[in-house]
Amino acid sequence: QVQLVESGGGSAQAGGSLRLSCAASGYNNRASCMGWFRQPPGKQREGVAIVYTNDGRTWYVDSVKGRFTISRAKNTVYLQMNSLKPEDTAMYYCAATREYYYCDGSLTTTDYNFWGQGTQVTVSS
Repeated sequence: QVQLVESGGGSAQAGGSLRLSCAASGYNNRASCMGWFRQPPGKQREGVAIVYTNDGRTWYVDSVKGRFTISRAKNTVYLQMNSLKPEDTAMYYCAATREYYYCDGSLTTTDYNFWGQGTQVTVSS
């Protein structure tokens, strides 16, 4: 059974940093997309950053480019978030496709098969 467990959320001041981690179990993440989505209060879930586990290629939503960095090591995916803004406040979810999935950096939630429970990030001004 695939499990994705997020950690590292919390509160930060604007301009600060946080690092999220997503530990995958029951999942070999061979040639798959893994990434982070977020859902602000009262809004739809949106894709933030994706990594292709096969070769490390990454994709980002425009609003976080230059501030967030996604990386992976074995069965863990990280999201380093710098220069945080109040509009980054959201529940952050880790997600993964099935293995051997052609990853084109999709930020569409329906392309992802597995989801974590989420970790809250709150940025104050």
